[in-house]
Amino acid sequence: MSEEKRSILLMLRTGDGQARALGDEIVAWLAGRRIAATLCEHNVCGGLDACESPAGNPWDAVLVLGGDGTFIGVARACLRLGIPLLGLNLGRVGFLAEGASDWSHRVEALLSGNYRLSRRVCLSYAVTRGAGTVCSGVAVNDVVASRGDMARLIRLGVSRAGERVCDMRADGLIISTPTGSTAYGNSAGGPLVHPDMQAFCLTPVCPFLNTFSPMVLPCDEELEVTVEEQRGEVRLTIDGQLSLGLEQGDVVRVRRSPDDLHMAHTGSDSYFAKLASKGFFTQR
Repeated sequence: MSEEKRSILLMLRTGDGQARALGDEIVAWLAGRRIAATLCEHNVCGGLDACESPAGNPWDAVLVLGGDGTFIGVARACLRLGIPLLGLNLGRVGFLAEGASDWSHRVEALLSGNYRLSRRVCLSYAVTRGAGTVCSGVAVNDVVASRGDMARLIRLGVSRAGERVCDMRADGLIISTPTGSTAYGNSAGGPLVHPDMQAFCLTPVCPFLNTFSPMVLPCDEELEVTVEEQRGEVRLTIDGQLSLGLEQGDVVRVRRSPDDLHMAHTGSDSYFAKLASKGFFTQR
């Protein structure tokens, strides 16, 4: 990328003193370079209502101070802005967010446009109950329909573009993006999918008699997941951060979001090197 950035939104992990201290330091550093900055704490429920851009001008990029969870939540809230996001890792995993120890070099690369931009598929979802829509939104990692606290299988019907794919009994079903394939989906036995691919991953959670295998599908058609039978609690979880109860007959519709995640990379590590460093590959 080559365009220079003149206005930055800094989103902090809520209630984190380390993130606040680093945010204040970066704001002062940016001010010395005549770069406008807006500093906000992230609200996991989304929204940018508390963040006002300077003089009403739009931001050129978002800097996220926190862990991968904060990055995902901020990405969900900022998806519609269509601007690059760069994460500085203050958490434990750091698969999406980059190292914070050399933050000045990374922020300088962001400002000057000396970074690689990855455009990643995200999800739009809507839950219909009868003739109405009870909720809708976007997801960066995954949308999961799963059982509640009771260890009872749930029955789900899965369709794509109006064609029945299967009926399944399982603890749940994960619909993930390639970005989310390294999260819950992989832990449940799903595939690793390169984040630059345009695809959905369907991964069952403990399917009865292994009657449904993980699948990778093109993301150009809508998926429907219907709660066919409810013998206990059924929940829908978004990115592991938002949750709501589902009822028998509810239909969860998932399609590709019209907005992609614009993710900035300032490091030199390849995708495969990062997988290896985070323990996804065993190195001899």
